[in-house]
Amino acid sequence: MRTRRLGWAGVEIECNDQTLVIDYVQDTSPMAPLLRDPDEPFPPASRPSGTAVALLTHLHADHADADALAVALRAGAPVFRPEAATGNRDDVELTSIGETKFTHYQLATEIVGPWAERSVGPFHMVSAPAVDGFGDPQHSWIVECDGRRIIHAGDTLFHGNWWRIAHRFKSFDIAFLPINAPVCDWPHLQPPSPIEATLTPEEAAIAANIMQVKSIVPIHYGSLDKPVKYAETPHPVERLQSKAKEFGIRVDTQEPGAWFSLK
Repeated sequence: MRTRRLGWAGVEIECNDQTLVIDYVQDTSPMAPLLRDPDEPFPPASRPSGTAVALLTHLHADHADADALAVALRAGAPVFRPEAATGNRDDVELTSIGETKFTHYQLATEIVGPWAERSVGPFHMVSAPAVDGFGDPQHSWIVECDGRRIIHAGDTLFHGNWWRIAHRFKSFDIAFLPINAPVCDWPHLQPPSPIEATLTPEEAAIAANIMQVKSIVPIHYGSLDKPVKYAETPHPVERLQSKAKEFGIRVDTQEPGAWFSLK
């Protein structure tokens, strides 16, 4: 197994000559008001029309891009995702772009609940519980292949299911964990909350310790930061490294686009 970041929260995994993508995004226009660098590259999937399976942690536009998946996936490749958000217009504000784009493509999309298990080619996948900072349905994804196991936690908050995940899976080679802990002030979510909307760096290290993770690859940081609308926490990588060191967990920062093998 080898893997690479694809920008922001996107990840690609290769195993036994097949590939899988998680939270793969190419269209950054919905993120444009929040991007630090509008020209930041988001690497494409390595096998256009050849990717075997796609996983979505949730349907926010910075994690779900149906246009990109339509190009990346081979014919009939499944897309596994959580249920749709429900409620009034404000309740579905953050998922509406993703949901609308998915209606334009005849992708083999399947809604799955927590603890659902699926296998495609060499990949065995399990959806694990997660908690979205804005109330939208979300999963973390566990992927196993060739004796290796990773977890991708989307942009979850800290929650109590880390122990259940640990009890079921015992340990992980890599955890792709969000660390930017933004404080947000958006018109459709008023009054605003001063509480971080994803894991803080310290919480990411604590979650990794609970799950007996060997290495953390931080995701979901750096690209988006436009206070007061979306304010990233200060020095996320340095703080993650400091807290993870307390637990003896390696932090492996990866630039988007470069393949690396699991150690």
